[in-house]
Amino acid sequence: MMAVHQATPRDWKPDEILVVQEVVERCWATIERRTAEERLNQLNSELEQRVLERTEQLEAANKELEAFSYSVSHDLRAPLRTMDGFSQAVLEDYGPQLPEEGRRYLQTISKGAQRMGELIDDLLEFARLSRQVLKTQTVAMDVLVRTVLQELNPPQQDRQIEVHTGELPPCLGDSALLKQVWLNLISNALKYTRKCKPAIVEIGCTALNDTNTYFVRDNGTGFDMQYAHKLFGVFQRLHRAEDYEGTGVGLAIVQRVVHRHGGRVWAQASVDHGATFYFTLGGETKS
Repeated sequence: MMAVHQATPRDWKPDEILVVQEVVERCWATIERRTAEERLNQLNSELEQRVLERTEQLEAANKELEAFSYSVSHDLRAPLRTMDGFSQAVLEDYGPQLPEEGRRYLQTISKGAQRMGELIDDLLEFARLSRQVLKTQTVAMDVLVRTVLQELNPPQQDRQIEVHTGELPPCLGDSALLKQVWLNLISNALKYTRKCKPAIVEIGCTALNDTNTYFVRDNGTGFDMQYAHKLFGVFQRLHRAEDYEGTGVGLAIVQRVVHRHGGRVWAQASVDHGATFYFTLGGETKS
């Protein structure tokens, strides 16, 4: 700091007063700046420490999840295979000697074990997709959809199925993960149009708010929109398992993959009048 001192009082000239004021203001600004810098450095240090702690916690959580997945895939599957295998063996070897009710019990045990195995497999797939590193590249959506349709290979012998594919612009994303999105949406459309003659599935892309919005539309059983909030939850189903097979994980996988790409997914439907599922990907504008 600079001190201004004089033994005998004097009148300060306006320009001298301005100089002193400017010096004082500069000194005060320097003090405030240095105080702010010190505070900012302290906050940055605290933030780095918090990030480090959260990273360590996340790594620990991932290791726990991997350990859980290992346990599920090995420790739980083994007894399920035992239940299914022995119930089938009893039916094959001693079925004729059992009463009808006994055979029905064994069939129920076998089906329950198989369904539990499917639930475990889907849950592990959901966990795997949540941890998988995104490999972003340009994805030809039209090629991806054709591949999915070939893999699904919808049966034509006992069903009338019409699949219409519109223009599907390319996008930036992880091809393997986006394939899971199309696989689940298209397979659902084929499944829930089982009772329709003909079953019509439309796959395309439209522009909503200047954003490429992909969709899968069908004329199937649809659902009541008041339950739409349950669609993307794990193990959530809006239809009876007796009517339509599945574990209720497919749409949860769709949502997780879309969210990891910075997009969103939603649906519109009405009972017995089909459903349309839409999804966007982050950063994708109308092309």
